[in-house]
Amino acid sequence: MSKNTTRMALIATMAAASLLAACTQEQQNKISRDIQNWTGTNGVLEVYAGDKLVRRFLKVDKISTALGTDDGKPRAYRYGYGVLDENLNMVVDSSEKKVYFEVSDYSNTVFFENPH
Repeated sequence: MSKNTTRMALIATMAAASLLAACTQEQQNKISRDIQNWTGTNGVLEVYAGDKLVRRFLKVDKISTALGTDDGKPRAYRYGYGVLDENLNMVVDSSEKKVYFEVSDYSNTVFFENPH
């Protein structure tokens, strides 16, 4: 890499870091979500009834907050798309299909990136 290219890369990195530092925490979180949504994830959403796992969705790329049509305020549920893991084996089987789902803010759920 030439000296000018290295210098330009350093300047660009410093400028990006300065801009990010000037952002509020919410703005930084939004940037992070936008990057994650752009790159995608291999998320797993598990829904529990007490301590028992009752539903699992695989290959969830994101979970969105529902907003009111007229007021634009957040609603008390999240929604997304994922493959319903009907037999709860953490594998997308040929009979399992991608579905739309909604979960209440008051439900017992865990969302994580699939470690496999």
